[in-house]
Amino acid sequence: MKRVVVGLSGGVDSSVTAYLLKEQGYEVIGLFMKNWHDDSVTISNECPWLEDSNDAMIVAEKLGIPFQTVDLSEQYKERIVDYMFNEYEKGRTPNPDVLCNREIKFDVFMDIALSLGADYVATGHYCRKAEEIIDGKPVYKLLAGKDTNKDQSYFLCQLSQEQLSKALFPIGELTKPEVREKAKEADLITADKKDSQGLCFIGKVRLPDFLQQKLQPKEGEIVQIPTDFEQYNRSVPKFENKEAELAYFSTKFSYKKDDGKVVGKHQGAHYFTKGQRKGLAVGGTKEPLFVIETDVDTNVIYTGEGKNHPGLYRNILFVSNEELHWVREDLALQTGESMEVEARIRYRQSLEKAILYKVENGLYVEFENPQSAIQEGQFVAWYINEELLGSGVIS
Repeated sequence: MKRVVVGLSGGVDSSVTAYLLKEQGYEVIGLFMKNWHDDSVTISNECPWLEDSNDAMIVAEKLGIPFQTVDLSEQYKERIVDYMFNEYEKGRTPNPDVLCNREIKFDVFMDIALSLGADYVATGHYCRKAEEIIDGKPVYKLLAGKDTNKDQSYFLCQLSQEQLSKALFPIGELTKPEVREKAKEADLITADKKDSQGLCFIGKVRLPDFLQQKLQPKEGEIVQIPTDFEQYNRSVPKFENKEAELAYFSTKFSYKKDDGKVVGKHQGAHYFTKGQRKGLAVGGTKEPLFVIETDVDTNVIYTGEGKNHPGLYRNILFVSNEELHWVREDLALQTGESMEVEARIRYRQSLEKAILYKVENGLYVEFENPQSAIQEGQFVAWYINEELLGSGVIS
């Protein structure tokens, strides 16, 4: 009988994951990951992880499976939290959920599971896994979840063949309402529990509050850039080759303070991210202002009026070789090759047509349509027919 360790988070998705595996005849062990106990950063007066670990324990008892809690807060702090602060200080916007899966759930946690003699690790992600024998050896595929509304393959875009080979995603074939239905059938306490928001695993954290406690506030200016800013209407040079063209259009606009007018003050450019419109507290414009660029060196935030402001849009982005990852190593592009794909630059975005171009020092992603608020530090992931082939950090 194959042994599976399930990451029980105290939510309905992981509860049903454990239930389905048990129904399928696996020997199931439930593990709750505790990833936070740093009281120097007060998260909120509630203690969500206690309530969640309690729910996870009740579910395990109901299913008659062994259960224990593992404390991964040290690794979490080192690999996720410290990395996040570093990125924010550089003016990039990291994606803690993608990292959490690569560094914690499918690395540290997986090692613990394998040390318990597990054959697989299972999570409550809405995605699917397939396997095909190519050139005599198994190749694992990461596929979108059946519930298009909840597809979470994007969060697993950094997994390797090795990690996928030991992963199971039992609810990937179901929709969210079907998952809740199964939880009711099995009489699980989490059947109607609301989905958790906030940082992967830390529970109910609001990111700005969390950042403010670690990154010192410093007052700076908010500058509004007009829609007729000269760089938006620059005449495009003749390009020697495709790579020169890609390099030109992937370079973001650069602003100086006197390119616009000062319209307000802020408490630190590192708290803001491109495309953001909340928290600016500047009135007097017909349409809301959106952040189009932040400069952490001069501590200036550049904004534009309205969500169609040209400063928000670009259709080409670049990923450096160090931050390029292929789930399907067998399909990795060589320098000079290109590939037609569909891609997304954030979790909830629908897939958009794009072409990948591999160059010597990295990979360009050229979207058919301009994308709003391409944010350095976030992940771009690309697909062909429901299968996620690879991803990279936007540089």
